[in-house]
Amino acid sequence: MELSVITVTLNDKENIAAQLRSVASGAEGLEFEQLVSDNGSTDGTIDMITKDFPQVTLVQNGYNAGFGAANNRAAQLTKGDFLLFLNPDMIVDVGSLKKMVEWMRARPEVGIASCKLLNPSGQFDERTKPRRLPTLFDQAMILLKIPHFFPSVLNKYLYAGFDMEKEQEVDSVRGSFLMMRRELYEKLGWAFDPRYYIWFEDVDVCREARKNGFQVVYTPIISCVDLVGQTFKKIPALWKQKNFTQSMLQYFCKWESRSKWTIIAILRPVAIFLTILLAK
Repeated sequence: MELSVITVTLNDKENIAAQLRSVASGAEGLEFEQLVSDNGSTDGTIDMITKDFPQVTLVQNGYNAGFGAANNRAAQLTKGDFLLFLNPDMIVDVGSLKKMVEWMRARPEVGIASCKLLNPSGQFDERTKPRRLPTLFDQAMILLKIPHFFPSVLNKYLYAGFDMEKEQEVDSVRGSFLMMRRELYEKLGWAFDPRYYIWFEDVDVCREARKNGFQVVYTPIISCVDLVGQTFKKIPALWKQKNFTQSMLQYFCKWESRSKWTIIAILRPVAIFLTILLAK
């Protein structure tokens, strides 16, 4: 088996149907498998996949297990040399996944890679590009909502001026399209650290890859349509903020000094309060 494509869903019936069809054409010429890990959908997603996509291995979690845990449960069933973690609101081009696998196979030093992520109009979306590893400064700015008024404070963190046409090693890539070498997966014992419920698990595993001697690389060799957050658009802002900041704290507890994660812990309730305030 050359490629295993894993997607986590939760009440995203229309997007996942389009994505599964695109993956089948995107992986033409490959020996591949498709797995969907469903986090308790109630919109007919499970029935639709069972009926219309019998080739898909369906993992029914029965409840919202979170992004990382749901991916891990499906990953345990995979056989591919490479694992692609792909969000349900993504569309891949015909033959593109075969090209990406061939690119990865020729570069054994690369543990994780992502591609050019475009919006439906074919334009590069700033929200989809790689990011640097989080620092106390940029995450404190995010918690205090400073970028709402002075966006440039995040220029370094967000790779301002990033050249989307240049293949390059980066700190981290988005979990919406994240291809991982099986050797790295087996070395870690999981695809994403299960301590993260949602958010920061992608930057965490990229840091783990680098720690274990692998490169994390952005390549424009293929492109993929990213609907950017369609899956989360109906989720309340307060829920997102609570889980985002909890994962941020988890990241700092794991990777940074006690003094730094203590500051994040102090700022977390401030961020939640500001989210409520700005939502009014």
